[in-house]
Amino acid sequence: MIRQPSRHCTVEFQAVPARIGHVRRIVSAQLRYWRLDALIDPAALGVTELLANVHRHARPSKQCTVELCVLLDQLTVSVHDEDPRLPRIRVAESWETCGRGLALIAALSESWGVRPDGSGKVVWFTLPALTTAPEEARTVRGCGEPLPQEDARTATGPHIRTRGTKVG
Repeated sequence: MIRQPSRHCTVEFQAVPARIGHVRRIVSAQLRYWRLDALIDPAALGVTELLANVHRHARPSKQCTVELCVLLDQLTVSVHDEDPRLPRIRVAESWETCGRGLALIAALSESWGVRPDGSGKVVWFTLPALTTAPEEARTVRGCGEPLPQEDARTATGPHIRTRGTKVG
């Protein structure tokens, strides 16, 4: 069966520490707006780990896009960056303070992966989306409205796009 996204949001920005926290709040607000509150903590943790990897490892640019896509039963969170090198899970020693990001993604998600994309790559993970109430399943509300955040309107802030389709 072919399924179309019922909810979709993208955020484009530079993966620098000040912006990572901001994008985490955008992801949380978007999931709250879609009434997927139970997914906020794992999605925010996962996106933070992926963005920290972009900040630490991506070359030549820290430019990236975070995408949230909800199909009827699943949230997919993906991060696209311009570095073609594919990440891999590694086993961090107990004394190491980093190196557990992808293992954490694997532990908190239903599935995850990485794929080449143009001159860069996409790293993604999925979480089970809760079933919506029947009245919400008929019309997905708020998918075309802007998020309540001020930096999306500035040249240095993230660029946000949302869209939605009727479901059911």
